[in-house]
Amino acid sequence: MSQAKVQVAHSPQEEIFPPYLPGMPVLVLNIAFMIAAVVLAVHGIVWLETGVNQTLAIVFLVVGLFYFLIKGPILFLGLKIVRPNEALVLTLFGVYHGTLKRAGFYFVNPFVSATNPTAGLALTSGAVAGKLEKSVVAPFQNKAISLKAVTLNNDKQKINDKLGNPIIIGVVVVWKVVNTAKAVFNVENYWEYLSIQCDSALRNIVRNYPYDLPNEESEMSLRGSSQEVAEKLRLELQDKVLLAGLEVLEARITYLAYAPEIAAAMLQRQQASAIVDARQLIVQGAVDIVEMALAKLNENDVVKLDEERKAAMVSNLLVVLCGNRDVQPVVNSGTLY
Repeated sequence: MSQAKVQVAHSPQEEIFPPYLPGMPVLVLNIAFMIAAVVLAVHGIVWLETGVNQTLAIVFLVVGLFYFLIKGPILFLGLKIVRPNEALVLTLFGVYHGTLKRAGFYFVNPFVSATNPTAGLALTSGAVAGKLEKSVVAPFQNKAISLKAVTLNNDKQKINDKLGNPIIIGVVVVWKVVNTAKAVFNVENYWEYLSIQCDSALRNIVRNYPYDLPNEESEMSLRGSSQEVAEKLRLELQDKVLLAGLEVLEARITYLAYAPEIAAAMLQRQQASAIVDARQLIVQGAVDIVEMALAKLNENDVVKLDEERKAAMVSNLLVVLCGNRDVQPVVNSGTLY
């Protein structure tokens, strides 16, 4: 028994440019031929009525009506206009025929049809996967695919960082279509595909970094290394959307904050950390001042102090320098001892 071989049609991976003719000459010639077809049909009708050459009259009438009613309108369907930064993905009876990407007026096979899976779908600003909404579709809606840079502003998401703290983060992604064949045939809807992959990449990146690590400056954090994190997000997202023929131009973090349930506690923690750092700086400065004062007194031989008096002087200076309130000076009118 012979087994039939089944050929599986694979999605096109590379763009091709379809056969075409300049559109303007074809338009002018088709209009001229349609006018000639009308004249030919009129002559056929006149000859039929007058009885002159019946066979030729019928031929003129049939040819004129065929061209004017059928062939001429069909040829008009092959005229395509491509605007700057737009592309038309053409299919012929279900097979990828080619992509028109250069701006201009073309004539292609009249039986090809333009394909755009996002035609009639409006992705509003801040939309994520599942929020693609149907818009009103006109009978002759433009099926061109935009090649312009587009901004995707994803909704804010709650994600746990490396330390397990829930944070709220939002990103904006600038992207464009670079391979129309992949964008149309490899995925169902490249807008929705990009939005879902953006959510996935964001979660993968955020869970690898803490929100903030003020005491470990060498380690990257979401707040302190936002540009580096955004670049890693762009690279990971680019790997995910290669299948759809998209190029991620830029990714930026637009919003970053702790989740409301821990925001107050984290604020107290940040305040406490700031107070500790400030106290350390104040104490270090006070010790340096005391050392300088004692060194100057000994150097200039201003006064001789024993160890007990030095300890008292150090204590008083530290109280004055490290205190939270302004001190009140006390004048000693008696002797030092």
